[in-house]
This record gives sequence, C-alpha cells and structure tokens, in this order.
Amino acid sequence: MAFSIRLSDEERKLAESYAKLNSLSLGEAFKRALFEKIQDEYDVIVAKEARAEYVAGGKKSHPIEELWEELDI
Repeated sequence: MAFSIRLSDEERKLAESYAKLNSLSLGEAFKRALFEKIQDEYDVIVAKEARAEYVAGGKKSHPIEELWEELDI
C-alpha cells in the first residue's frame, strides 16, 4: 500500500535529516515512526487496563523500601 502526505519545506527538511542520520529511506523513516507511535499508544492502553484490573482486584502496591526491608537488603 502506498500513500502520500503533504509536508511544508521545513517538515520535509527535518524528515530528510532524520532519515539520513539514521541511514533510512524517507519512506522507512515514516513507517518506523508511525509504527512506534502506534505501539507506544497501545502500550499505554494496555498498562491502564492492567492497572485498573489490579486496583479492581483490591490489590495495593507498596514502596520498594518495604521489599528491601523484608529481604534484608
């Protein structure tokens, strides 16, 4: 699948510079950026759902210092 996007001269220069610095084609740079953004947003959603499930289950977190004390660290 192919698509096109419109960029200002400044945006194009920035994108080309980024691609060049990372030894990528412009298309590959945009593809990676798109999928990294999708993955980041997906990870946030999954984390929020996991936390809500954790809290709904009546569980509570404790400071790491308590664990260290329990393990005599």
